[in-house]
Amino acid sequence: MVEWKKLILVSDILYGYPFESSQFSEDSSFMPLIRIRDVKPAKASKYYSGKFNETYRIKKGDILVGMDGEFNIGKWDDRDGLLNQRVLKLSGKEGCSIDGYLYHYMGPVFKKIEKNTAGGSVKHLSAKIINNILIPIPSLQEQERIVGILDTFTASIDNLKAQIEQRRKQYEHYRDQLLDLEGKEGVEMKKLGEVGKFIRGTGIQKTDFVEEGMPCIHYGQIHTKYGISATQTFSNIEEQLYSKSKKAVKGDVVLATTSEDAEGCAKPVAWLGNEDVAISGDAYIYHHNQNGKFMAHQFATHRFMQFKTMNVTGAKVVRISGDSMAKYEFPLPSLQEQERIVGILDTFEASIKNLEAQLEQRQKQYEYYREKLLTFE
Repeated sequence: MVEWKKLILVSDILYGYPFESSQFSEDSSFMPLIRIRDVKPAKASKYYSGKFNETYRIKKGDILVGMDGEFNIGKWDDRDGLLNQRVLKLSGKEGCSIDGYLYHYMGPVFKKIEKNTAGGSVKHLSAKIINNILIPIPSLQEQERIVGILDTFTASIDNLKAQIEQRRKQYEHYRDQLLDLEGKEGVEMKKLGEVGKFIRGTGIQKTDFVEEGMPCIHYGQIHTKYGISATQTFSNIEEQLYSKSKKAVKGDVVLATTSEDAEGCAKPVAWLGNEDVAISGDAYIYHHNQNGKFMAHQFATHRFMQFKTMNVTGAKVVRISGDSMAKYEFPLPSLQEQERIVGILDTFEASIKNLEAQLEQRQKQYEYYREKLLTFE
């Protein structure tokens, strides 16, 4: 028999503190500051240089929950840090629950609450909601058994994520190395405007998407759905709108030219499909006669990152113009050499995709067993 109890009776709940933003620092020698954006994947992006109350210190293994936007749950896995406002910490009460059980059980609970919480663009998790959460509490022995099984899956998931991150770093290193061709025999320095031309997309909205129709790429999807190349789109539009739209042809590079930061600005995808594809506004088509994937890789290098950082405009939303990008100078090898380089980078891409497929499968296994183990009749 499993008893259902209020979360506040089986877990200590600590709410974060509004630390003074003037004391936020990039210097990692100070205390890591855990803000909402840091809950998942539980890694600090700012550090606190001021004095603080020890009450708000968090330690490795603590369970964190973001209270605004997506109600993410994470497990802190770094040195001691500080709990900022709108982030809470859960700690199992002695004799009632253990942290691992709370972590595995509460993740889906907070996602369900997020889905059912009214609000505008940003939803908020209140203390009132938290105080009324009921959870099943099996014996401590049973909790430990469940956590032992589920932790095996999460450890495997974390290992795969680490492998993917390492492989991506290797990929970026070799990509930049392979494209660093300045001064090499048979390689000319060219400006993007000399090699091709930038064509601005047209105003396709997400509300224009239809189940069946003509293929289109929306600039927002370049940030979230596409890799370095694509042969199929995720969305379609009606033929009437398609006929009026600017289109990318096979080999063109499509660029999302607005983003929240310079890093995301001009994110590329080489269109390799056989059918012309309509392109939305806030995106450019780069039309050229070179290898499509080779040119897409040019827009992803650290060299181009440095260039666009100096040429983006805007504050909350940054953008880069086709006229600015046309001035970017890069080393252009023969088509044969372009193909050779792309082939090497494709090997890295295939390896990453294989690991990502394993990760997806392992996450599904975890979710299956989590539901099976944490469903109490």
